[in-house]
Amino acid sequence: MSVIKLHTGANKKLLCPKCGQPLRTVAGGAISVKNGRVDLDATLPRQICDNCGVFYRELLHSGYYHVYDLPENERQQKKAHKVIATGDIPPTILKREADGKCPCPRCGERMDFVEAGAVQIVNGKPDFSNTMDHFVCAGCNSVFRKIVGTDYFQWSER
Repeated sequence: MSVIKLHTGANKKLLCPKCGQPLRTVAGGAISVKNGRVDLDATLPRQICDNCGVFYRELLHSGYYHVYDLPENERQQKKAHKVIATGDIPPTILKREADGKCPCPRCGERMDFVEAGAVQIVNGKPDFSNTMDHFVCAGCNSVFRKIVGTDYFQWSER
């Protein structure tokens, strides 16, 4: 196993030698037991490159790093979609697909369709929030309600 010298960028962050992206620093965790043995490697900080799927662990505070493959369960999914401000979302026609969901115009995640129901009593007060069909997005915590008399949906406060 070879060791690599990592270089810093303009903002004093370490850069990945493969792709040149800034590395994400993760502090060391607690001591763990794996296969009946104490695992002290988990206590050391790591420099993670989510783009390449590897992490670097420093060798005895020397400035040189070992390279390891990042386990699948620790990889962060890349978010290609940014959350759009609510004022920038025009009224949109939303249609349910075969699975009963549709893409969110605000963040791109899949929204659930909520069918209209009866008025409910919550804490002694009537709750009219579910009396009309609407879409709910768990990704950006948005609600899109239908504009009366049209096929258009608009972002709404909960």
